[in-house]
Amino acid sequence: MGTGLIGKKLGMTQVFGDDGVAVPVTVIEAGPCVVMQKKTQTTDGYDAVQLAFGRKKQKNVTKPLQGHQNKVNKGFFRVLREFRIPDPDAFELGQELTAGIFEVGDFVDVTGTTKGRGFAGGVKRHGFRGGRASHGSMFHRAPGSIGASAYPSRVFKGKRLPGHMGDKRKTVQNLRVVGVRAENNVILVKGAVPGSKNGIVLIRKAVKKS
Repeated sequence: MGTGLIGKKLGMTQVFGDDGVAVPVTVIEAGPCVVMQKKTQTTDGYDAVQLAFGRKKQKNVTKPLQGHQNKVNKGFFRVLREFRIPDPDAFELGQELTAGIFEVGDFVDVTGTTKGRGFAGGVKRHGFRGGRASHGSMFHRAPGSIGASAYPSRVFKGKRLPGHMGDKRKTVQNLRVVGVRAENNVILVKGAVPGSKNGIVLIRKAVKKS
């Protein structure tokens, strides 16, 4: 019924298919998610539902969010995210969505925040080759000349240089669901998804593949 869920990346493991081939999978705790709000073209200019995930104590929730979440009287949640859908009226406020909305063989797009690597040099951040490691070369991992001289007397935007690496929102598309354990709200998807263990991810039905 739903087009997506909020989940938590639990880690990676492997499962064996019927042909005995090991398949690397990411284990995701998908839901349960509560429908917290419905948005429509009439009231908001677009169609979407807001889902909530991850229980939280009331004392740790701000007063404005307490008022917002009290409207459905389902407790308090850590994460709120919106999912664009064509028909918000297909959902009811307070309705719970679980991993059961996915089936084995479905394709999903998973969005998460990549691991932060801090300040990284050109070799690690962009895969630059670097210089010789031999004694006396004086050029090992430095970026070297970047080309600008008296003209244009500046560095062009987008130049690949050392800087902050990781901690970016990324989406991996067309991951196949190889296992659904609805009783535990866990799904297994083939391959890796962005982020570290216990990171929040968004799981949507694949846009490019059915």
